[in-house]
Amino acid sequence: MKEAVVVRPRDDPPGAPGGDPGPRRAGGGDLDLDGIRAADVIARGVRGVEPGEVPGRLCEVAVELLPVIGASVSLRSEGMPVQLSASSAQAARLAQMQATLGDGPCQSVLEEGAPVFACDLTSGRDAGRWPVFAQQATEAGVRAVYAVPLGSDAACVGTLDLYRDRPGVLTDRQLHVARLVAGVMTVALMALPRETEAAPRDEEPWLSGLAADHDEVYQAVGMIMAQLGVGADDALARLRADAFARGRTALDVAREVIAHRRRFER
Repeated sequence: MKEAVVVRPRDDPPGAPGGDPGPRRAGGGDLDLDGIRAADVIARGVRGVEPGEVPGRLCEVAVELLPVIGASVSLRSEGMPVQLSASSAQAARLAQMQATLGDGPCQSVLEEGAPVFACDLTSGRDAGRWPVFAQQATEAGVRAVYAVPLGSDAACVGTLDLYRDRPGVLTDRQLHVARLVAGVMTVALMALPRETEAAPRDEEPWLSGLAADHDEVYQAVGMIMAQLGVGADDALARLRADAFARGRTALDVAREVIAHRRRFER
């Protein structure tokens, strides 16, 4: 399914919320100026930060630059997306909701490789496209989600999700800034030392520490496989189903399994 197409009214006065941002120089000069300003904020935000902390700091920068209340970043992975960082506990929870449900704008971006903008989760097409996620998100105080792919046109490796507490579209300028942050996020993630590379001893392996939550989920999946005598896909499906039935996230249930507070029966 294609992303929701949003058309902003062009008869709004320049500078009005959601309206045309005003005159632009030929070649998109105003957007370039916005990009320069955003680049300055990004540079200040990540200056002196350890590589493993950059994704989280960029999520915070996105909230500073854009009219959103939270941001999270996830990577494509087999089974469930790897939720790496978030600007707040609320944003992390929303990312985990989508991973648990296997549904939502983040999941759609990973499937389609194109931006997905859910501009109103309270009604209409967006609420109908992801009904369960939309209900849970609105209960958590989020009314719109803007998901931007990480990677290139040839390959989507993850997603930057932006959460807003009121319905509405992003202006062209704001979308330009969101894509800039996503581009810097992609470069930062690809620059982290990988386990297959001969990284210096003082550098952490790629995603070390960032994907700890994901590791817990798959540790629990292994335990469920042993308990039920099933494969990894079935064990993950049971974990997700149990989380959904009890109004929890997959990570919540995984921690219960690891702590031996939750056991699955055949």
